[in-house]
Amino acid sequence: MTEEPYRPGNLDDFDRLYRESYPRLFRTLFGVLGDAAAAEDCVQECFLKAFLAWPKWRPDAPAEAWLHRIALNLAHSHRRRERLREAGEVVRRLGRPKPEPDPVEVVEGADLVAALRKLPPDLATAMVLRHYHGYSNRELGYVLGISERTIGSRLARARLKLRTELGPDWGSLPTSGPADVDSYVSSEVGDA
Repeated sequence: MTEEPYRPGNLDDFDRLYRESYPRLFRTLFGVLGDAAAAEDCVQECFLKAFLAWPKWRPDAPAEAWLHRIALNLAHSHRRRERLREAGEVVRRLGRPKPEPDPVEVVEGADLVAALRKLPPDLATAMVLRHYHGYSNRELGYVLGISERTIGSRLARARLKLRTELGPDWGSLPTSGPADVDSYVSSEVGDA
């Protein structure tokens, strides 16, 4: 006895297609996904999509091949979502990046905030941009609209005023930017 062809929109034919195709679709998706629960979910979603499209199905291709195409598309989508979820988990486990130390917190322990506030604004600005943000003299000149030579002069005057304000044992700020701020804080202030 030969099987009758499936008729689009016929519910009895869809029921027969479901019973005959379900085990093969499950095996295919289990092989692709390697996860029985995910394969089961994709097969069920496949049949739901197929049922909704059944009245418009065209019998120019075998019905089971049509189901396999739907099921494999769902499996590939599932794998993409799973990879994204796994990547998200990795990022979540890594946590947020540690923020750069707040310059206010960095300098508070060494009484620099008060000393910086006593500097004229042009000197304080040059010191903060240079030592807490790592700007070069050239970058400072561009930002502040003055020559590199003037920057050098402002930084020297600011350091002198800070030494006067904080005392001769104070030392100086790091000279090469943010990376040195951490070592300065741990040596001058200590780890809080």
